[in-house]
Amino acid sequence: MAKPRVLSGIQPTGDSLHLGNYLGAVRQWVAMQETHDAFYFIADLHAITVHPTAAELRQRTRLTAAQLFAAGLDPERSTLFVQSQVREHSELTWILICNTGMGEAGRMTQFKDKAARYGESAAGVGLFTYPILQAADILMYQADQVPVGADQKQHLELTRDLAQRFNSRYGETFVVPSAFTPKEVEKITDLQDPLAKMSKSSSSPQGLLELLEEPRVLSKKIMRAVTDTGSEVVADPVNKPGVTNLLRIQSALTGTPVPELETRYAGQGYGTFKKEVAQVVVDAFAPIRERTEKLLANETELDRLLAVGARRAGEVAAETMQLVRERVGFLPRV
Repeated sequence: MAKPRVLSGIQPTGDSLHLGNYLGAVRQWVAMQETHDAFYFIADLHAITVHPTAAELRQRTRLTAAQLFAAGLDPERSTLFVQSQVREHSELTWILICNTGMGEAGRMTQFKDKAARYGESAAGVGLFTYPILQAADILMYQADQVPVGADQKQHLELTRDLAQRFNSRYGETFVVPSAFTPKEVEKITDLQDPLAKMSKSSSSPQGLLELLEEPRVLSKKIMRAVTDTGSEVVADPVNKPGVTNLLRIQSALTGTPVPELETRYAGQGYGTFKKEVAQVVVDAFAPIRERTEKLLANETELDRLLAVGARRAGEVAAETMQLVRERVGFLPRV
């Protein structure tokens, strides 16, 4: 029986992925290679809504790709590609835009949130149509399933609506994707503000644990992480959010349930606990950082791996777009 096809993407918006990216997405992607026909992409078309320089975008795209391969994505078992290298994404986006209502697009919370945060002038048309590009990304590959968190459910619903509308208007063309909920990972929060999500856009440098950081930097950040009054190592999200966050990190990286960790550290205080959390993080990140550095040292090979992914993705995209063009009524080029 054929494996269900899954599609997901990540933006190249920083110089390093962080722990939240790794636990919430990348590690799940690696696992899904075994159970799904997996297509993953680096969303550089999405990334230009915030106007990186050309040099920044190229560097971050390669950095992101190297980290994904280093974390365990295998080009023999999954397809990893750069979004802009499959040009059908932009064509399908325009066709879907022409089938999207202004009210639908205006209800997307991402545009509202960023417009409120940065001002309407900073939130341009690209950001307004961002969810439609996201729909094109998914529908292009006839994905059966899409991994989604709580903040992406609205976008998947738009994708489903657009697929159903297109199929009704032009004939059966797209698979209507369903949400895939990977094994739940407890929310990892900012080390300096344990009530806020660990995030590249909102966390301070001291609040983030980045995959490519040196061991001593990682250890120092964890030793300086905000904890709470008292010295008991117990999970209590309301009264001890800082300690709870560190317990979740250690549990996620070691597979040890939080109650077992609480028993292990009973009577030991925060010092011993933080040192051991730091060592767990260092041990998890070190091999990824080393493999990333090796990949970046050979850009030709890294670009070749991405070209393999783009070729494989391009074959699927070309097949989809041939059908879409026929359905819409575009004349074929003779």
